[in-house]
Amino acid sequence: MDARYTIRKAYLLEECQVTSEIVEQVIPRLQTFMAPFVDTFGGQVLDQHAKTYVSGLLSNVERKNAESIAYHCGQDRLGLQRFIGWADWDDAPLRQELIGQVGQQLGQADGVLVFDTSAFPKSGRESVGVARQWGGRLGKVDNCQVAISLGYVSRKGHTLVDLRLYLPKEWTQDTVRLDKAGVPTARRDYRTRHQVALEMLAQDGASLPHGWIAGDDEMGRPSWSRRRPPPGSAHLRPSGRDRADPGWRRLLLRADAGRSRKRVLAPLHRQVRARPAWYLGRGAYRPV
Repeated sequence: MDARYTIRKAYLLEECQVTSEIVEQVIPRLQTFMAPFVDTFGGQVLDQHAKTYVSGLLSNVERKNAESIAYHCGQDRLGLQRFIGWADWDDAPLRQELIGQVGQQLGQADGVLVFDTSAFPKSGRESVGVARQWGGRLGKVDNCQVAISLGYVSRKGHTLVDLRLYLPKEWTQDTVRLDKAGVPTARRDYRTRHQVALEMLAQDGASLPHGWIAGDDEMGRPSWSRRRPPPGSAHLRPSGRDRADPGWRRLLLRADAGRSRKRVLAPLHRQVRARPAWYLGRGAYRPV
């Protein structure tokens, strides 16, 4: 595993190299990239706030919050805070635009959908979903928010596609806290992290060509989540070693295995361990 990680790390570092030509064209490229997204707002004020916020996220501002970004761009903080906090706009069209672009530009029939959880440490109790809970990135139970991410990987590239905040059970049972944080009514029911991942798969999977669905140890642990992909989408491909060693357990699903589960499961101990979920061959990793 260490040797494979070293090889993969080398490829990732190569991809991080940014040439001067890319830097010179980054602002025009950013404007071109954002055009179809800001068009969904249907208003000049919201359009400008969106451009300001994204530019701030890409800037050298140390604290990437609405107030710091607004001051960095020479604007009053209230306008940007209103846009981020309580302005009436829907994020669903933005997600669909991104998913459509990823499917069109990076989509391949044997692509991989990758589910993972990420923890964001917090010091207070006001942020939505914050609680003392397990954070895989932190490696411990701590006061944090947890989000479930969906990534897409193919031989053409890889990118983050979707991100959903996990709401702990203690939050769903506290109406006062939910009201204060402005959690939408449709999002107040408790869902496990695995249920959130399955919802994302049901909503986004059909728009992203894929042959595999992968996840880490946490995503593959409950058997019920491995057995409930959307109809016709995928079946589990666990290896014998995965079952025996929880530290190696992975959620590996093949999208075309719906009718032949017995045939697919038979040779797994030879197939899955020979190629980890992220491995697509050396030719797949190159500077872009």
